[in-house]
Amino acid sequence: MRENRSIFANLDWISILIYFILVFLGWISIYSAVYNEEHNRITDLSQEYGRQLVFIGGSFVLIVLILFTDGRLFEKLAWPVYGISLLVLAGVLVAGTTVSGARSWYQFGGFSLQPSEFMKFATALALSKLLSGDGRENRTGARKKMPNKALIALVILLPVAFILPQPDLGSALVYTAFLFPLHREGMPAWVIFSLMWAGALFLLSLLIDSTWLMGGMTAVALGALWFFRKERGSWLVLGVIWVLSLGVALSVDYAFNNLLEDRHRNRINILIGKAEDPTGIGYNTNQSMIAIGSGGFAGKGFLQGTQTKFDFVPEQSTDFIFCTIGEEFGFLGSLLVVLLFSTLLVRLILLAERQRSSFGRIYGYCVASVLFLHFAVNIAMTIGLAPVIGIPLPFFSYGGSSLWGFTLLFFIFIRLDAYRMQIL
Repeated sequence: MRENRSIFANLDWISILIYFILVFLGWISIYSAVYNEEHNRITDLSQEYGRQLVFIGGSFVLIVLILFTDGRLFEKLAWPVYGISLLVLAGVLVAGTTVSGARSWYQFGGFSLQPSEFMKFATALALSKLLSGDGRENRTGARKKMPNKALIALVILLPVAFILPQPDLGSALVYTAFLFPLHREGMPAWVIFSLMWAGALFLLSLLIDSTWLMGGMTAVALGALWFFRKERGSWLVLGVIWVLSLGVALSVDYAFNNLLEDRHRNRINILIGKAEDPTGIGYNTNQSMIAIGSGGFAGKGFLQGTQTKFDFVPEQSTDFIFCTIGEEFGFLGSLLVVLLFSTLLVRLILLAERQRSSFGRIYGYCVASVLFLHFAVNIAMTIGLAPVIGIPLPFFSYGGSSLWGFTLLFFIFIRLDAYRMQIL
C-alpha cells in the first residue's frame, strides 16, 4: 500500500486533469454532432455518443492497469510490444475489413479495431528503448552517440510500410513526428530542414513550370556559390544540394501522379488553388469552414448548431469534430480547446526534461510530438490550411481505437514520470 500511495502522490495531476477535460469535451461534441431527438439517452448504444461512453469506460480500465504496472516493465517489454503490434498491423492487410476505402480494420462482430492507432505507442516505446541504449548521457541530457541510424529508420519506417498499402496516408504521415525526439537526442537539424526543403520543393513543383523552377534553382545555386566562394569546399556542398534539389523537383510529377490516390491529389490541388470543387472533393472542408465561421465569437449554443443539426459536414464526429466546437461555442470555445492542447503539450515537454532516465525522456518527447502533429494537422484540415488526410483529433474524435491508442500513449508516460522518483 505504501508503494501505491507513493505512485499516486507522484502523478502529474495537472496533465491528468487536462486529459479528462479533453475527453469530456470530446464526448459532448460527439453527442452534439450526432444528436438524435428520438435517441437522446446518453447511454443509447445505437448512437455514437452511447458507444463512445463505453470506449471512455474502457480507457479508464486501461488507465488503472497502466498506473498499477511497475514502471520498469514498459522499458523491458518495449521490443516485444513493438513486434506483436507490427504483426497485428501486417495482418490487417490479409484479414482486415475495408472501411471508407481503407483496409485498416479488424471486425469482431459489431466491434472494430484499427491496429495503426496502437502502433504509435508501440513505436514510441521501441524508439525510446533503442535511443536510450545503456542510458549514458552528457551534461545536456542527450546521448553522446546515436545508435545505428539504419536501425532507427527501420523501426520508424516498418509500420509505415504496412500502413501505406491499406491505404492510409494520414496514419503514415504521423510517423514524421518522431523526427522531433530524434533531433532532441542528437540528430542534426539539417535533416529536418532538408525534409522541410523537400516539402517546399514539392509544393513549388506543383505551382511552377519545371523549366522555370530549374532555372530559378540554378540561379540561386550560382548566387550562393559566388557568395560562399571563399569557403573551402563550398562548391561541392552546394553542388550536391543543387543536384538533390533537382532530383526532388523532377520526381514530383511522377510521385504526385503515381503514388498518391485521386482523392489526395484533388485535395492538394484545391488547397494550393489549382482547382475548385466546393460541391465535390472540397465539400467537407468548405462546409467545415462555414460551420466554424458561423459560430462567431461566442457560438450558437450547445445543440444549436445548424450546420451540425442538418448534417452539412460529413464525418463531423470523427475527422471534423473541431467544427462542432467552432459552431456551437464559437471563437471562445475553439480558443479554450487550443489552449488546453497547448498547455498539455508544454507540460509534457517539461515533464520529459525532468526525467531521470533517457528512456523516459525520449518517450515523453515521442508522446508530445505525436499529439502535436495530430492536433495541428486536424485543426488545419478543418479550417482549410491542410488537405484532408483522415487524422483524428486526440481525445475528441469518435472511436475506441483512437481513444484507447492515445490513452495508452499518454498514460504510459504519466506512469514513467511517477516512477522517476524511484530511479537513482
